[in-house]
Amino acid sequence: MTEKLNTLRDSAAIRWTALLLLALAMFCSYIFMDILSPIKDLMLTERGWDSTAFGTMQGSETFLNVFVFFLIFAGIILDKMGVRFTAILSGVIMLIGALIKYYAVSDMFIGSSVETWFTNNLNYIPIFDELGVSPFYEGMPASAKFAAVGFMIFGCGTEMGGITVSRGIVKWFKGREMALAMGSEMALARLGVATCMIFSPFFAKLGGNISVSRAVAFGVVLLCIALIMVVVYFFMDKKLDSQTGEAEEKDDPFRISDLGQILKSSGFWLVALLCVLYYSAIFPFQKYAVNMLQCNLTFTAVPEGSIWASPSITLIQYGVMLVVAITAFMFNFMKNKAAKSSALTVSILALIAYCYMGYMRQSAESIFAVFPLLAVGITPILGSYVDHKGKAASMLVLGSLLLIACHLIFAFILPQFKGSQVGGVVVAYLTILVLGSSFSLVPASLWPSVPKLVDQKIIGSAYALIFWIQNIGLWLFPLVIGKVLDKTNPGVTDPTQFDYTAPLLMLAGLGLAALIIGFVLKVVDKKHNLGLEEPNIK
Repeated sequence: MTEKLNTLRDSAAIRWTALLLLALAMFCSYIFMDILSPIKDLMLTERGWDSTAFGTMQGSETFLNVFVFFLIFAGIILDKMGVRFTAILSGVIMLIGALIKYYAVSDMFIGSSVETWFTNNLNYIPIFDELGVSPFYEGMPASAKFAAVGFMIFGCGTEMGGITVSRGIVKWFKGREMALAMGSEMALARLGVATCMIFSPFFAKLGGNISVSRAVAFGVVLLCIALIMVVVYFFMDKKLDSQTGEAEEKDDPFRISDLGQILKSSGFWLVALLCVLYYSAIFPFQKYAVNMLQCNLTFTAVPEGSIWASPSITLIQYGVMLVVAITAFMFNFMKNKAAKSSALTVSILALIAYCYMGYMRQSAESIFAVFPLLAVGITPILGSYVDHKGKAASMLVLGSLLLIACHLIFAFILPQFKGSQVGGVVVAYLTILVLGSSFSLVPASLWPSVPKLVDQKIIGSAYALIFWIQNIGLWLFPLVIGKVLDKTNPGVTDPTQFDYTAPLLMLAGLGLAALIIGFVLKVVDKKHNLGLEEPNIK
C-alpha cells in the first residue's frame, strides 16, 4: 500500500531536491570564497600585490560582519522576512560583491577613474586606523582595495546564506533525515574548496595566457547559477507553505537581553574561544596553503604536449575526486557488507589515482585539493559517534592535537624534502589528509555541544554570538599571516621562495591554545556536569 503524499516534503525526491538546491548554492559560494587562494603567486606577479595586500583583502570578507555587526542584522532579517526572502537577498548580495571583485582584478580596472580614486583615497580611515583595524592601509594597491570592498559585500551575503540554508533544512526535514541532510549539505559545501583549488588555476592559465580575472569570472558565473537555484527553491518553498497552510517558519531573533545569560556560562566561553582559535588556524591557512606548498616542494614544469599538461586531465582528475567523495560518503549509509566493502575499495583506489595524477601534474593546487576528501568520508561517522557514544570534549582535544602536529610538519619536516619530489609530495598528501580529518573532528563535536551549555530558548542567540566571535579570527589572521610573511621575507620577490616557518608556527600556537582550552573544558564539564562527554541520543 503506497503512502499518501500530502505535501511536497512528504516526497523524498522533492525534499532532497530542495536540499540539493540549497547545498549547491552554498557549494558555489565556497568556491568563490577562496577563488584567489590557489593563485596567490599570480596576484603578486600580475597585479603587484604583496602578502600584506593579499592577506588584508582576504580578511576583508568578514569585516562588516564583525565591525558593523551585519551578522546580527542578518539574523534579524531572517526573523522578520523569513527563509525565502533572505535566501534571495543573500544570493543577490553575494553576486553584487563578486562582480565588484571581478572588476577590481580585471584589465578594465587598470587605468580607470575608479583605480585613480582608490589610489588617492581610503588611505586613512578615522577611528578604524586609530584602533588598528582598518580594512585598508596607505600604499595598498587600488585593485586590492576595491577587491576588498567587493569581498566585504560578498561576505555579508555568505553569512546570511549560511544561516538561511540551515533554517531551510530544518523546515524541510523536521522529523525526517535531518542529521543526514545537514551532513550532506556540509560535505557538498566542503567539496567547493577542492573544486576551487583545481579550477581557479585552470581558468587563470587556460590557453597559456594568464588572466587572474578569468578565474574570478568562473566564480561569478557559478554564483549566477546559485541565484537561479535559490529562485527555484523560493517557489518550491512557497508551494509547500500553501499546502501546509502554515505561516513561514522563522528563527527567534537575536536579543541583547540574552547576552547576560549566555555570557555567564563558563562552558560557553570555553567553546567559543576554542572555536575561534581552531577555525583561525584552518580557514586563513587555506588561503595561503597552495603558495606554502609551492615554496616548500620541488616542482618540475610538465613538458608542453604531455597529457599531464592538457586541460582534459584537469577534468579527469576532478571526476576522479568526485568518485572519491561520493563513494566515501555513501559508505557511511550502506547496510550490505559487500556493498560497503566495494564502496570503500573504490574510494581508496580512486584516492590513490587522484594523488598520482596530482603528482604527475606537478600541481600544488591539486595536491592541496585532497584537504576535504577524507573529511567528506568521516564526518558522518564522527557525527554518529557523538550522537550515540558522546566524548565531544575528548574529540575537541584530539582535533587540536592533530592540528598542531600538521602545522609543525608543514613548518619543519616538509621543507626537508624540498629536494625530493616523491618524498615531499607524499608527506604533503598525508599531512593534508590528516588536517582534513581534524577539520571533521572539531565541527562534529563542537556545534552539537552548544545546546548543552545554554537554555534552548536562547540557542539562536548563542550561535549568533559564537559566529560573531569566530568571524573576528577569520578577519584578523589572514591579515596577520600576510604581514608576518612580508616581515620575515624582506626583499623576496619570487612568490615561490617565501619562508613560511613563522606563519606556520603562529598557526600551531593557535592550535596549542585550543588544546589547552580543550583540556580546561573537560575539567569544567566534569566539575559542573555539562554533559559534553555524554551521547546526544540517550
